[in-house]
Order: sequence, then C-alpha cells, then structure tokens
Amino acid sequence: MIEPLWDEIAARLSGELRVRRRFEAAHPISGGDTASAYRLIVSGESYFVKLGHAGDQMMFAAEAEGLAAIGATHAIRCPKPLLHGIAQERAFLVLEHIPLSPHGDESTLGEALAQLHRCIGTHYGWHRDNTLGRTPQDNRVDHNWIRFWRERRLEPQLRMAEEHAAPTALIVAGERLLARLPALLDGHSPAPSLLHGDLWCGNYAYDSEGQPVLYDPAPYYGDRETDLAMTMLFGGFGATFRAAYHTAWPLPSGYEHRQALYNFYHVLNHFNLFGGGYARQAIQMIERLVSDVD
Repeated sequence: MIEPLWDEIAARLSGELRVRRRFEAAHPISGGDTASAYRLIVSGESYFVKLGHAGDQMMFAAEAEGLAAIGATHAIRCPKPLLHGIAQERAFLVLEHIPLSPHGDESTLGEALAQLHRCIGTHYGWHRDNTLGRTPQDNRVDHNWIRFWRERRLEPQLRMAEEHAAPTALIVAGERLLARLPALLDGHSPAPSLLHGDLWCGNYAYDSEGQPVLYDPAPYYGDRETDLAMTMLFGGFGATFRAAYHTAWPLPSGYEHRQALYNFYHVLNHFNLFGGGYARQAIQMIERLVSDVD
C-alpha cells in the first residue's frame, strides 16, 4: 500500500484525537468480505482500518454510526469508531483495535445480546439507510412491523433477485409468500429492539478478557427475533448462548415458526450477493412457510 495514503490517514487521526500520530506500518488482515482490512500502527498504537473504493464512503459512515449506537448502550462491547472519510481517493474507516479470540463465555454473549435488545425505540427502522454486506438496506421508519418486514426487507430483496436473473419459480413463490405475510406473522407486533442486524458467527468474537465483542453491524430497530433467528442460520452459536438469552429474556410463543421467515431475508440476500444454490434454498423455505398457512 502506498505510504502517502497511510500518512494522510495518520495525520487526520492526529487531528481527530488531538495527539500527534506518525505512521509506522500497515499489516493486511484476512477475512474481510466487503473491504480490505489492516492493522495500522501509528506512534506505537494499533488501529483497525477498513479500506474501500471512494463509493464506499457512505457504507463506512453508516457502519461507524451503527457501532457508536451499539456502544452507547453499554450492553456489549464493540470497536469504537474513530474516523472515516476519503484519503487518496480511497474510502476509509478507522476503528479501535481490539485483539480478538474465538474463545470466551457464551452465556455472557447471550445475556449481553438480551440487554442490547432491551434498548427499545419508538418505531421500526433507523434514522438512515445502511447495508447488509454490500446490499442496500432500506430503513425508512414505520410503526407497523408486518408492513415494515414486507416493504423494507422482503420486497426489495425480491426485486433485486429479479434483476439478478433469479429463477422464475423463486419470484413467483416469493410473491405468494408476500401475500401470506399477514397470516404468517398473525398480528405479531414486537417491541422495536435495537438490533445488530447481521448477527452471524463471523461478526462476533471475544476480547482478551473473554468478554463478547460485536462488529460489522447493520443496525435498525426491529423484532429481536430476527437477530436470534440469524444465529441459527449458519451455526457458530451454541446451546449455552441460547439458554442464557432465553433466561435473560424469554422469547414469545411462535418464535420457531417466525425464525424461518426472518432467515428467508438473509438467504435472499445471499442469493443477491453470491447467486448459486441460495435460490433453491430460498424456494424450499418458501414452500415450507406457505404450506404452514395453506
């Protein structure tokens, strides 16, 4: 990486922190799906930096706001956002660097997530749009959960799937699902909890003291069951985590049924991002869901 980029970021970080910072090194970190990641060392201090194209500036700004909102709850640790912007025609996001480990107390994670979800808003949605991976996520506010889930979540994903040449069977089945959404949710009107929004196993870890850390959020206020459902989609969350969450704040009846409906959103998103077998998985999910109400 060209040093002028890091020199500029270090200089701007100096201004933000009001402490002189001098660039020393930048080490690539593997694992980033939406951006390049680095451990930036300036004046002996480590920072986590994401780099992207200039067009990623708003995505990084939304991520910074999401991390700040979750951090402000003091429910669970997340990297503190420090600086974001454009340098040398590259978008960047500078975060607190937290040495992470896959090992920690799952029960603490479950309890902390329940505490985060107890931060209740006045409506569903968020004050700005953000992204789920690289997919735009419409967060315009609504007071009706069924309408929000249909118009802000499922319908946009189906329209994108059409644009991505999804099988006709998926689009037709998706329209059937939308028509049956009121029956599937059956008047469900949850409290608008503050959500992580993209809670798969790649977006949490533990710090050096074994305390849970969340990162890469796509937050909004919505049904807390959507976060819990996603923890079941790709694995990585154990029975201890689930038991601790349920003890801290038991889920209402019908969650097991709604879980598949909420995960359908993420499977659709994976089709729109990666294609492949996710279309078939989405159709199978629709068939099971619709058969329940038919």
